[in-house]
Amino acid sequence: MKLKVVLELAEEGGYVVSIPALPGCWSQGETRDEAIANIREAAIGWLEAQQDKIERTHPPTDVDLINL
Repeated sequence: MKLKVVLELAEEGGYVVSIPALPGCWSQGETRDEAIANIREAAIGWLEAQQDKIERTHPPTDVDLINL
């Protein structure tokens, strides 16, 4: 899965990073690489939380996991 990531310089230093396609999915890091690693982890958590939410309201008939 490819998602657009927005990196911004933070006022206090480092970077703030978000994924517009995943509302509320934000992270930060001291370096660009750290910020990207952190947003990747945040995106995985965001997607897992959404999957759990969907499964509670609509039990799945079949589930498969994919690597990001």
